[in-house]
Amino acid sequence: MPGERADIGRDAGYKKTRDAWRDIWLGEADFEAELATLEYPRAQETLAYYTPLLPHGKPILEAGCGLGHLVHYLRGRGHDVIGLDYVPGALEIGLGHDPDMPLVAGDVHYLPFPDETFGAYLSFGVLEHFEHGPVPALQEAYRVLAPGGLLVLTIPYPNFVERLYELRRKLLPRPDLRAEYFETTYTHSQVADFVRQAGFEIEQQVPISHSYVWYGLGGPFRAEGYYANSRLADVMGNLSKALAPWFTCAASLTLARKPL
Repeated sequence: MPGERADIGRDAGYKKTRDAWRDIWLGEADFEAELATLEYPRAQETLAYYTPLLPHGKPILEAGCGLGHLVHYLRGRGHDVIGLDYVPGALEIGLGHDPDMPLVAGDVHYLPFPDETFGAYLSFGVLEHFEHGPVPALQEAYRVLAPGGLLVLTIPYPNFVERLYELRRKLLPRPDLRAEYFETTYTHSQVADFVRQAGFEIEQQVPISHSYVWYGLGGPFRAEGYYANSRLADVMGNLSKALAPWFTCAASLTLARKPL
């Protein structure tokens, strides 16, 4: 209902998260560095799952696009992608690198598009930042997707590194300095429940970015470069993917569709 949706924007935690991401995009982020990460093996693996499914003849929305580097990347490969983010300054940075990108300032809970506009909706590492949960944004995604439209969603997974961190936090309580904004993880089963609540039909769920989990341990698992993992992290990621794919993944990838 409209009243329930309006409460989202007034939530203090939500505003804090928005402000934190504004500071990140405007203070730390670099378009070319973000774009380069899309060539990393872990990113290419994820792209290979969903890019063959992207529609032609109907636009695609990336909701929560940040600087727009993925919009630029996919448009360069023939896809009609529009980017949306709630930090206008981040979009301005992206347009400084590619003035032709169609980027729109807006909130994923209140998309400024008519019903059934898009053939696909992309969301990468966005919906875990809302204390009220992912369902309101997923319902809005459902609204703007055409029947048969594709939802591509990644959400951080409670892998073994996250569980070790939580255990340490319980045993040795101290201020949490990892982030100045709300962030959580969900299992793929929880994500499936959220997606179905919004009305979608799930086609596939897969664990992704195993090497990035090892990167998170630091030391020999990191290479020089922007969020670049080492060869050892790649080897350990491949091994852990084979032995315990969900327990050692950084995120789940969910592919779902709006029913015809």
